[in-house]
Amino acid sequence: MPKEYITRLVFDPKHKTLSLIKDGRVIGGICFRMFPSQGFTEIVFCAVTSNEQVKGYGTHLMNHLKEYHIKHKILNFLTYADEYAIGYFKKQGFSKDIKVPKAKYVGYIKDYEGATLMGCELNPSIPYTEFSVIIKKQKEIIKKLIERKQAQIRKVYPGLSCFKDGVRQIPIESIPGIRTLLRTARKELKDPDQLYSTLKTILQHVKNHQNAWPFMEPVKKTEAPGYYQVIRFPMDLKTMSERLKSRYYTTRKLFMADMQRIFTNCREYNAPESEYYKCANILEKFFYTKIKEAGLIEK
Repeated sequence: MPKEYITRLVFDPKHKTLSLIKDGRVIGGICFRMFPSQGFTEIVFCAVTSNEQVKGYGTHLMNHLKEYHIKHKILNFLTYADEYAIGYFKKQGFSKDIKVPKAKYVGYIKDYEGATLMGCELNPSIPYTEFSVIIKKQKEIIKKLIERKQAQIRKVYPGLSCFKDGVRQIPIESIPGIRTLLRTARKELKDPDQLYSTLKTILQHVKNHQNAWPFMEPVKKTEAPGYYQVIRFPMDLKTMSERLKSRYYTTRKLFMADMQRIFTNCREYNAPESEYYKCANILEKFFYTKIKEAGLIEK
């Protein structure tokens, strides 16, 4: 982009610029224009200096821009991307499926010939600037779970010696322990209709319980101030019913994880002496009783 073009936009009072500074010098930035009355922001350009590219700085900038707009209650981005920028914007959640009604942006943003109009709808419940930290924590948790599971393994199979004799390839099923693992996996997926029926019955029992009333539908912002700032991954029985109907729960573990999230979220947001907290504890015990009765976990 010509320096004159960048300078004119950066110093135009109608535009704002988010800059990325490293070691006292600017290495990147996003120039944008907000249209609060129309409910969107136009990203005019996004650039990172050539010797600092492919280091995650572009994503870092975009995530901070998303957080800034969520705070200002503007949840839609529009931009015209040339053929070299389409890949970057796709990685940032942009697509050619524009959610903003055409009447909202026509006449407000310039149509660039040869460029592709792309849009991005922001989700206020997503902590965009915390992605890297969340992923790191997830990896740590998964690693610990694997280590814990490995520690529980009682049977240790000997290593393969056939490769020392010149064998280059063997069927995966012939590896000691794999056949047992595959048999276990097939058993869980053997009859998806039976699993669906079992989970449906359990979910109905939970919904009919007298202490299920706080968890029947998504928490309303008006009834629980700041809930979605505290609880990043909400869950409720209505959402679980919809997921069950769409056959999302292909394993018992997915089903149990969502149910457990309901109870965990409740205890995280509410005080231990609250009625909601007590309901979560009672319903959790009831749920696991039903899970055991159905034979989905050991008694």
